[in-house]
Amino acid sequence: MLNSLRGYFADIRFKKSIYTTAITNILLVYAIFSISRVLFYLFNANYFPNVTFGGFMWMMLGGLKFDTSGILYTNLFYLVLILLPFTFRYNSYYQTVIKYIYVITNSIAILANCADFIYFKFTLRRTTASVFGEFENEQNIFSLLVKFLVDYWYIFLIWIIFTAVLILLYQKAKLINRPKGAIQHVVYTFMGTLLMALFIGLTIGGLRGGFRHSTRPITLSNAGSFVTDPLETAIVLNTPFAIYRTLGVKPLSQISYYKDEETLNSIFNPVHYPESDNAFNSQNVVVIILESVGREYIGKYNQHLQSIGYEGYTPFIDSLIEHSLMFRYAFSNGRKSIDVLPSVLASIPMIVEPFVLTPYSTNRVNTFASLLKPMGYHTSFFHGAPNGSMGLQAFTRMTGFDKYYGMTEYGNSADFDGMWGIWDEEFLQFFAREIDNLPQPFFTSIFTVSSHHPFRVPERYEGVFPKGELPMHQCVGYTDYALKRFFEAARTKPWFDSTLFVITADHANQSFFEEYKTNLGGYAVPIIFYHPSEGIIGVSQKVAQHIDIMPTVLSYLNYNKPYFAFGKDLLSDKSDDYVINYTGSTYQFIKDDTLLYFNGKEIVGAYSYKTDSLLKNNLVEQNDFTGSDNEELLKAIIQQYHNRMIDDKLMPEK
Repeated sequence: MLNSLRGYFADIRFKKSIYTTAITNILLVYAIFSISRVLFYLFNANYFPNVTFGGFMWMMLGGLKFDTSGILYTNLFYLVLILLPFTFRYNSYYQTVIKYIYVITNSIAILANCADFIYFKFTLRRTTASVFGEFENEQNIFSLLVKFLVDYWYIFLIWIIFTAVLILLYQKAKLINRPKGAIQHVVYTFMGTLLMALFIGLTIGGLRGGFRHSTRPITLSNAGSFVTDPLETAIVLNTPFAIYRTLGVKPLSQISYYKDEETLNSIFNPVHYPESDNAFNSQNVVVIILESVGREYIGKYNQHLQSIGYEGYTPFIDSLIEHSLMFRYAFSNGRKSIDVLPSVLASIPMIVEPFVLTPYSTNRVNTFASLLKPMGYHTSFFHGAPNGSMGLQAFTRMTGFDKYYGMTEYGNSADFDGMWGIWDEEFLQFFAREIDNLPQPFFTSIFTVSSHHPFRVPERYEGVFPKGELPMHQCVGYTDYALKRFFEAARTKPWFDSTLFVITADHANQSFFEEYKTNLGGYAVPIIFYHPSEGIIGVSQKVAQHIDIMPTVLSYLNYNKPYFAFGKDLLSDKSDDYVINYTGSTYQFIKDDTLLYFNGKEIVGAYSYKTDSLLKNNLVEQNDFTGSDNEELLKAIIQQYHNRMIDDKLMPEK
């Protein structure tokens, strides 16, 4: 047995072993991808005038993360075949077959990279999976390819050179210690299986872009962590990765409910032209996004349930509402945490797919940061999770925020909850301290993490907060207490009295009451505006949504320049009262007191949601909503969203 193990590891150490050759071949592809990135930049350097040498080196380094994922996706079949723990993998015919697989799959991936040396100039983004749909109906696709090869023969030549390098430098494996007898074969197979399991684990981490369970698989928007301009993400990315990560993502298509632009804009125009003549009100702004704290958990939002003794789990938020402007019918625009930042910070709803997972995530957008920085604001974002979690750091960096504070900046892993990030109480206290260091006026936002599965609270608080009916309830009580502690600290600060606070949640979570288990109830979140010295108090019956937060805050500040937002100003009586969500295949749309369900072609449901909270009575059976003002507005919003995303028109035209 000992001799068998020695023979096995001697084989592994040998320079032509199956493992060293596999690693060498994969590193060869890495080298070609990196060279391709340099060539991509050189061919398109005029599109990136602000890239410095140091910045480019940072992009090259960041690009390795995306190259790892793209290369592993491309080579999955090759790696499986070469790592099978059997001796037949050394057979010369078998080795020839896997060489062909390696060369063909990688040459196709490299061709995609090379094509974007030129194609980028036409799209200003890396090619994604939508390219297959873009050209599927072209009758002259062959002629187009021939034309491309003729016009850009040098690109084809570069690809030929890269492919030749793959063929010439490819390493084949040889077996020097072939196992003999049953025991040696068992040892060989067992050790090979263990190594294959190790490689599988490493491969999964490489495909996802990390090993943390709380880290979502990287996607296109994560490239924003390495750039200062959204357009520069094309340097960081590679085309195979962009294609793989958008496969199965429904690409948006051009919509033409309204044939002329004038009619469309008269019904809904996402470009806002404020008319305020008042002087700009340079108040500080703090936006607090609470993880999963849906409306159901807050007593003041559920006074209709007091008759059965329900008080909620947020005594502090309830006390704050007494001195705030609360929107009774408030909703999120998405059901995932990754939906909240585009909605709250940029007024972009989740429609069809989360914005940060779409090919359009690198479009130029205006956010609180880009709009308020020219007004002298310092902008920042805080999230207690490991840096890079859910792509939030990438989104804020790419959209112009000055500073990001995550678990790294917090700097004390002793306060890590072991799952998602820093406990809310500690991180909110850190938030209060760090705000002291921000130059005024400032815009800052924080996203908490503790009120989440696995529904734990710090050990010192076990049994302190009501456990309620669901595991979530104790966590909500803890986060509410952490928020109370934050405001206790904030009230002692010199910036407190000149600060507008906005409190919301990213989405709802576990529900106990039936009204919150409906399609609409699943989006129910709080939206609360609080200012300690300027009275904005009351309960508004308007419907509100995440995408309304940016226009409303800008209105409060008397911002009077054009900006882009799909939401509305909740302080204005002139705007339509609407909320939009996308529920997988159907648009969910509220206008005034009516909830509509629209499948893209027709109204399939309508409810008086305020009086029919369980959505039992479908009004479509008694009324025809076709051509109604509600349907017309919804169609206009959908058309503006689709077409402007595709055309990269998410900014006011200069």
